[in-house]
Amino acid sequence: MSPKPRVIYWFRTDLRLHDSPALHAALQLKPECLYPIWCWDPHYVYRARVGPNRWQFLLDCMSDLSASVSKLNKKSKLFVLREAPQTVLPKLFKAWNITHLVFERDTDPYAKERDANVMNMAKKAGVEVVAARHGRTLYDPDELVKAHGGKPTMSISQVQHAAEKLDVPKPLEPPKTLPDPGELSLDFEQAQPPQHPDINSIQRDGEEKSYLSLSGPNKDFAIPIMSELGLKPASTPHRGGETNALAALNSLIANEQYTTTFSKPETAPTAFSPQSTTLLSPHHHFGSLSVRLLYWRVQEVIRKPENKSKASQIPTNLIGQLLFRDMYFAAQAALGYSFAQTYNNPTARFVPWHLPSKIDPETNLVTGSYTIDSQKAETWFQRWKFGRTGFPWIDALMRQLRQEGWIHHLGRHAVACFLTRGGAYVDWERGAEVFEEWLIDHETSCNSGNWQWLSCTAFYAQFYRCYSPIAFPKKTDPEGKFVKHFIPELENYPKKYIYEPWKAPIADQKKWGCLIRGDDYGEEGGLKVYPKPMFEFNERRGICIEGLKNAYHVGLYGDDPKVKDGTWRKLFDDQAEGPTEGTQGPTTEGQTNGNEENKDGVDTRDMDMGVDQDEGEAAHPGGENRGGDKTPRRGKRKREQETLDGHFVSPRKKRDTA
Repeated sequence: MSPKPRVIYWFRTDLRLHDSPALHAALQLKPECLYPIWCWDPHYVYRARVGPNRWQFLLDCMSDLSASVSKLNKKSKLFVLREAPQTVLPKLFKAWNITHLVFERDTDPYAKERDANVMNMAKKAGVEVVAARHGRTLYDPDELVKAHGGKPTMSISQVQHAAEKLDVPKPLEPPKTLPDPGELSLDFEQAQPPQHPDINSIQRDGEEKSYLSLSGPNKDFAIPIMSELGLKPASTPHRGGETNALAALNSLIANEQYTTTFSKPETAPTAFSPQSTTLLSPHHHFGSLSVRLLYWRVQEVIRKPENKSKASQIPTNLIGQLLFRDMYFAAQAALGYSFAQTYNNPTARFVPWHLPSKIDPETNLVTGSYTIDSQKAETWFQRWKFGRTGFPWIDALMRQLRQEGWIHHLGRHAVACFLTRGGAYVDWERGAEVFEEWLIDHETSCNSGNWQWLSCTAFYAQFYRCYSPIAFPKKTDPEGKFVKHFIPELENYPKKYIYEPWKAPIADQKKWGCLIRGDDYGEEGGLKVYPKPMFEFNERRGICIEGLKNAYHVGLYGDDPKVKDGTWRKLFDDQAEGPTEGTQGPTTEGQTNGNEENKDGVDTRDMDMGVDQDEGEAAHPGGENRGGDKTPRRGKRKREQETLDGHFVSPRKKRDTA
């Protein structure tokens, strides 16, 4: 008779007990003992951009899960091992006499490499791995790619077609009991990870000490706390954990009118406290809420006879939001690391943006640093990042992002368009890095896909449609309450000037307690100071549109040989927007392309360093970008300098995008 299984259950992006296919598989083994563990992976501590708000959300999720495990078995909890999984798991296999390792599959590129390494070591140790379950998405991303002919999914219609033969399983009930853990001896040395380079050093105001002991400072496998990470305090009001997630879900479902008629483009990006959307996305990221549970709970509501006639439809409804997420996950699963960059990405259009990423010639991957080809563009980027552009709507959004770790999807549209094709002409990868740092709901796949969408480099091609930073927010917030909340300098400004404060007379500026001047900010002589716009929006919009027009005419994608060998420069005029001068290719780490001089003669300020899609437009299956559905263009081309001043779909075009 074979011995009963001794199982490690490795929690990762599934910090919940409800609807956990992998945990269900572990319990079906009827183990003699079950070790619920978390490996404190230095990859995320030091190498991935994570700000204090997302760290706090993660720790909330871990603490809540641990408490839930202990409720089912007072001898158990979430046991945190402070070492890389690639080094600690093989030692645990031996120390705890493990027979099975179980975990939820993860299709992120780093996770695939990590898991392949761990599975290989488990095989050598005679440990059986159960990792054939997915739970992060409605559909298994690899299965979606397979059903789509091995290609990345580039539109919602492609996801729906590929999913026709796939099912969304009904959610599983949470376990009622959990087996005891076995002995917790750690008779081996901890492998200390290298701390440098530490990409998150900017987030710390103290020493990072989370790896001083394998099982924590009290040898009790405790969840690390913010001070151990040396992190600055979190400022977000949004808290993590399965308990909070299920409460939010129940509140959503109880409001049948909202759940039935939800249409994301019709929600207000200026709403706050409370916001106008569900804010369940960070729970999906950490797995504190199952996407399948949300899917089926929503289906129960919208399928009721009394709700069918008034229910909103895909792609704008709640189900559509989950399909967008699956679209990006499957696109990334097909392309791997290259999906999160332009270089070597076969689906991303090549545009010679300012501040382009440096490339490692050995891996063809971005290095995490970038070329400052224009000091003016660098100044604009830093002012955008820290909410000092002089456009109150943009600045309020960026300050909300930094403070709360979240902004509405149309707010994400506005700031992304402004930074890339609607103003600064800065590489979308710079904006994606800021979102990676500050968002609590950051997913590499969704973040990269959203920025490609909003920069019109993939998924969406109508680059001549731009968001006005003045007219757009007036539609839902003519009084400017959102701006006044996040930019208190302007709290006394009336609605006439709240989105264009630079137009107010100086006497009134003084009366209202805030001067609008240059690129200044702070206080002077008892008055607050807010900057003037960093550029003339209409002028910059026209320049950006011409730049995109030119890039579309040239017609290169990230995997084109001309992009790789640098001969793309011959196809662009030296005076074109962006670093088009010369003949060299992309800047590799440790090299320059000869274009890093301060061409503008503008110095950067001494500042700290460190999208959702539009569902109304998603009815256009793929636009003009590679990989999209081939559909005839309908209607005449919009005038060159159009703004998206309404809810993205202008009244004249609503019937075309319904």
